[in-house]
Amino acid sequence: MATEQNEQAQEFEQEQAEKDIAQTQAESEQAEVSVESLQEQIAQLEGDLKLEKARTANAVYEAQKSVERIQRESEKHKDTVLEKFAKELLDTVDNLERAINAANEEESPLLEGVKLTLKSLLTTLEKFGVVVVDTSNGFNAELHQAVGIDANAKANEIGSVLQKGYTLNSRLLRPAMVMVGA
Repeated sequence: MATEQNEQAQEFEQEQAEKDIAQTQAESEQAEVSVESLQEQIAQLEGDLKLEKARTANAVYEAQKSVERIQRESEKHKDTVLEKFAKELLDTVDNLERAINAANEEESPLLEGVKLTLKSLLTTLEKFGVVVVDTSNGFNAELHQAVGIDANAKANEIGSVLQKGYTLNSRLLRPAMVMVGA
């Protein structure tokens, strides 16, 4: 009986050892499968992360471009509005100059007030970049509009200025209307 028990104990130990080996192999295979699947998941997540980073970078780029475009459009619109406003004020400048010329140099408080108003208006326009076009350096087709010939002036020289021209921030706002020598 003792031998039987010994044999049964040995068989039991052998079965137990075989079970342990099988279990170890199963765990080892499962561990290998788990490592491989985890590596695949890591690779997938890294790919997703790269994609999301690219999308984020693209969104940031698009947002910056939109801000720049809006700023450009805003500046352009501001320049256009300022240009229209300045052109409208030039009519007032012309009328004040005509009033001063019509006074025939008769000094009066009214004439003095008109001169001061004109001076104040021109100072304000200059503050915002509106400057009178220079007519002393000869005729320039980009700045002057020839409307007639002045017999008393030399060739390509400005004889008389019929209406002053103005620039706004170095861009022509209104050309000077001049008589040019032939």
